[in-house]
Amino acid sequence: MTGPRSPRFDFAYPVPFRIERDAGPRRYLLTNRGQEPVEGVTLTLLGAGVMPASTPSTLQPGESLEVMISGRDLARSTVLVVRWFRSTGEEYLWRVSF
Repeated sequence: MTGPRSPRFDFAYPVPFRIERDAGPRRYLLTNRGQEPVEGVTLTLLGAGVMPASTPSTLQPGESLEVMISGRDLARSTVLVVRWFRSTGEEYLWRVSF
């Protein structure tokens, strides 16, 4: 591929979250393990699982969001998609399998 290249080369941005699956039956904790706040955090389920609707959240470093997800055989039938924005306005998506 030829053409102009961007003079800015960004380093990889690691996903700032950790999912705790052992929080209880059908209860999951999404924790911001990053160094900066994340804004507009939303959760979407793809597949057969069910979870209550929630409004977008801001998570400061160390803060958690509790998620209740139910369904049969989540590992085979459901994927959680986490969407968030950095303070720069960049949007990110992270797919989580069960």
